[in-house]
Amino acid sequence: MSSKVSKQTIRESVQDLLKYSLETKKRNFLETVELQVGLKNYDPQRDKRFSGSLKLPTVPRPNLTICVFGDAFDCDRAKGLSVDAMSVDDLKKLNKNKKLIKKLAKKYNSFIASESLIKKVPRLLGPQLSKLGKFPTPVSHNEDLGTKVADVKSTIKFQLKKVLCLNVSIGNVEMEEDALVSQILLAINFLVSLLKKKWQNVGSLVIKSSMGPAFRLY
Repeated sequence: MSSKVSKQTIRESVQDLLKYSLETKKRNFLETVELQVGLKNYDPQRDKRFSGSLKLPTVPRPNLTICVFGDAFDCDRAKGLSVDAMSVDDLKKLNKNKKLIKKLAKKYNSFIASESLIKKVPRLLGPQLSKLGKFPTPVSHNEDLGTKVADVKSTIKFQLKKVLCLNVSIGNVEMEEDALVSQILLAINFLVSLLKKKWQNVGSLVIKSSMGPAFRLY
């Protein structure tokens, strides 16, 4: 799909963004680079809402927090990887309490669940994680848990809800310039492929670091 944003435009904005974050105003934490999207000619009440997940080549947020809802085998595997894990008994203790489940969802960016548990999650926790867009990714005993964790950390999700603004992490300021440019282009083209009227639905595209100014691409 041809992009209406040139690679050169993205590169120039990335250079300005990195210069600001790494030279002008360097922070003492790893800043995420976000793609902010403004949609147009779209009625989220009437038009079909969309969602799609894209795996990026480089992990945008290495510090992303993940919790595994696991059977005994996967809880042991998670422990070996220093990844937090919760057993069925731990989940039962939440007693479907909305406040506790929201607190859990706030604590972690993403969840992974043993294949044997995935169907039990709605019964144990109710619909809260689904409503918050954090329903667990399944993992089987045959899959490498470390690889699955890396996959989840490098996957971004575009999901239209009630507002016409989308915001996704597509990199961080310690990434190579070429990798950042490539992932931004990849994310933009993927988003456009999800839209009903493609580029006619795109009102604005902006990139910014966590604490930096916005740089408009489109």
